[in-house]
Amino acid sequence: MGRTMGPKHKMSRREGKDLFGTGGESLQRRLDQPPGQHGKQPVNKQTEYARQLREKQKVKRMFGMREGQFQRFFQIALKSRGITGVALLRLLERRLDNVVYRLGFTRSRLQARQLVSHGHVSVDGQRVSIPSYLVVPGQEIKLSPKALKMPDVAELTESTRNVPGWLETADGGGRMLREPEREEMDQDVNERAIVEFYSR
Repeated sequence: MGRTMGPKHKMSRREGKDLFGTGGESLQRRLDQPPGQHGKQPVNKQTEYARQLREKQKVKRMFGMREGQFQRFFQIALKSRGITGVALLRLLERRLDNVVYRLGFTRSRLQARQLVSHGHVSVDGQRVSIPSYLVVPGQEIKLSPKALKMPDVAELTESTRNVPGWLETADGGGRMLREPEREEMDQDVNERAIVEFYSR
């Protein structure tokens, strides 16, 4: 699958959120200034379609996905029980790269994606190199000894990590206890807008 190319700060400024966790002081200063010469458009000028599109683009970029894959996740959520938007967010949270990130082993999903792609992560003892692999409750995630020695990973492992309640940490890894509840996922995501976008 192709990677998201282009300036990441520009993408974050377009959505008004540090999408990749790679920002800093310079991005924070300009986060409310969209890229381009026209600057920020008044909220009342934004159409409903534009609002839905921006929300979809924001979430898609947050999780580092291409359009085709994001649509496939939406179709799975559509066929599942319960509220479609919440089901979609649950699927995204269960991605292996996101689980590694949520366990606090990396500073960003991009970094977690790289660890998985390079074969540094195993699930129930089996090495998995597919970032979009869906973890299920009860599965154990482990980082390779080589990954645990990486400076960034080692520093984060030694620090206090804020791990959500649906996960638990263990020595050099962690476990998925259950599927996340809506309040345990990103609160600034409007999943209803994404459902509305694909339901047009």
